[in-house]
Amino acid sequence: MPEKRKRTAVDHPAHIHSNGMSVGCSVANISANGAAIELENPHAVPDRFQLVTEHGRVVLNCRVVWIKQNRIGVAFE
Repeated sequence: MPEKRKRTAVDHPAHIHSNGMSVGCSVANISANGAAIELENPHAVPDRFQLVTEHGRVVLNCRVVWIKQNRIGVAFE
């Protein structure tokens, strides 16, 4: 069965912003509805946050969907 989501592999530096905190991360892949983000301590990230990309300074509202090792999957809100 084919993958429903069309993901694009990327390696974009970004920051997670929430309640005055900022954590550096890297966007590993992205689709129209979400992304996979790599960071050192994914369990310290709140359930909802803003992702600010360094390329183009795009701000996306995100909700954590899954966590695996140093990667989190998010849905855009």
